[in-house]
Amino acid sequence: MKEGFRQSMAWLHTWSGLLVCWVLLLVFTAGTSAYYRDEISLWMKPELHEAAASPVPNTVAIENAIRMLEKDAAGVSRWFINAPSDRNPAVSVGWSLPPAPGEKGRGKFVRHELNPATGVPLAEPRETRGGEFLYRLHYDLHYMPAKWARWIVGFCAMFMLAAIVSGVITHKRIFKDFFTFRPKKGQRSWLDAHNALAVLALPYHLMITYTGLVTLMFMYMPAGVDAVYKGDQKAFQADVFPAAENKKPAGKPAPLAPLGPMILQAQKHWGGGEVDRITVNNAGDANATVNISRQQGQKLSYLRQAVQFDGVTGAMTSTTGDTPSGAAESRGVLMGLHLASFADPLLRFLFFLCGMAGCAMVATGALLWAVKKRQEAAKVLAKGGKVGFGLRLVEGLNLGAIGGLPIAYAAYFWGNRLLPVGMEKRIDAEISWFFIAWGVATVIGLVRPTRGMWQIMLGIGGAMFMALPLLNVFTTHSHLGITLLQGKGPWPVVGFDLFALVFGFFLLYAVRHLQKKKSALKPVAKARPQAKPTVPTVDSDELVTREAT
Repeated sequence: MKEGFRQSMAWLHTWSGLLVCWVLLLVFTAGTSAYYRDEISLWMKPELHEAAASPVPNTVAIENAIRMLEKDAAGVSRWFINAPSDRNPAVSVGWSLPPAPGEKGRGKFVRHELNPATGVPLAEPRETRGGEFLYRLHYDLHYMPAKWARWIVGFCAMFMLAAIVSGVITHKRIFKDFFTFRPKKGQRSWLDAHNALAVLALPYHLMITYTGLVTLMFMYMPAGVDAVYKGDQKAFQADVFPAAENKKPAGKPAPLAPLGPMILQAQKHWGGGEVDRITVNNAGDANATVNISRQQGQKLSYLRQAVQFDGVTGAMTSTTGDTPSGAAESRGVLMGLHLASFADPLLRFLFFLCGMAGCAMVATGALLWAVKKRQEAAKVLAKGGKVGFGLRLVEGLNLGAIGGLPIAYAAYFWGNRLLPVGMEKRIDAEISWFFIAWGVATVIGLVRPTRGMWQIMLGIGGAMFMALPLLNVFTTHSHLGITLLQGKGPWPVVGFDLFALVFGFFLLYAVRHLQKKKSALKPVAKARPQAKPTVPTVDSDELVTREAT
């Protein structure tokens, strides 16, 4: 604090952002893509594209699913129906088989995707985590215990929050800087870009960081719950987030009441709205219950309304979510803001753009530090010194994260198309493609963090993304020639292919920009002994070469 408050905040902003920026970039990219996780999952299951191209009303899809269950799952004690939605036009059914003789616990779970218009099971879709992997990745990080991963992400989010607040304090002309961009000025250009991206979506950056911490608040700050409930998490959940209780089987057979009137009664109770999920417990037993939950729609809170019925008489027995407590509703609103599940297509696209701005803000911040230190390293080299390990490490991690992540995401989507459909452990193989590609790119970046390697990695990522729609031509029947030109495909699939083309184009444009910038660099002239030493313009290629020699 000896240098003054604003200068101290500048130091805090720099280091709180730099130390965790590579984890934050992964979290931001995966979280931003998760705004379209349903659309990504649909794209990664081409077996469902034909049925999704002609959606039908929810009531028709649910009636067809009920008839299928009554026929193929008669005598099974538990049914599930996931109704179609605006973003996921498929309808799925599932049921739990009884355990084999001599075994305890639950039996095998059977799941089928149905054609919403006919109720006929579709061809078994390929096994994939789809967009759910990207959603979970942004807070579970994969390949490690979920609790540790969430602590790591929470730690990084706290650093992010500190970086945002200290950045606002540091830049006293922050709004003026937003309208200022000076291209081709080296460090100044990166600073202008960083400032503009930060201010452009500043409310979003604050909201997404804070609400991300709130979603896991009970893990980060359990003292209040432990003090009041003596560590009894079940009692706490029952009080704050009540749910309907299911009875145990009575052992007396009884026919299941028709589900249609229950659905109509639930919708009447909600005052409209679509059904999201139907769960039938103890079907065919005297203690059968039917739970029907409502789709969130454009409700800001993430909390869902649900109604429970007696499965034999069809009478409504309980409701949940109609009048939540103030604490539960507050948390539900904050979670709804973080997930943007309430958003219509336009608002979701704006959330996505703000998320992309956040990715660029983190990336430009890391590059800004490297550019600044590179200029200082040029002065050290001019005096016969060496490049520090910290700069080489940051340059390599920047290349691995910023240049390698597009390759990793593209490899994940390529794996979905190229791996055999019936392959065992196919889900694990798809995810492995992501981490193997990212790991290889990071190692190469650490070994040789040069401008030429930036061009190679961005070029590979751009080519892989632009080739995805072409890959569809040879691996699916729902490529752009059919989905877009003939109008026979679901629009989420069209949107994914078009985004892949646009994103790949921007990566290749960045490669071309780097080529022009490299050709514009002037050769380093030898300083005369009698002249005053000058600081040469040195790029990362030359820094690495000099360090190696």
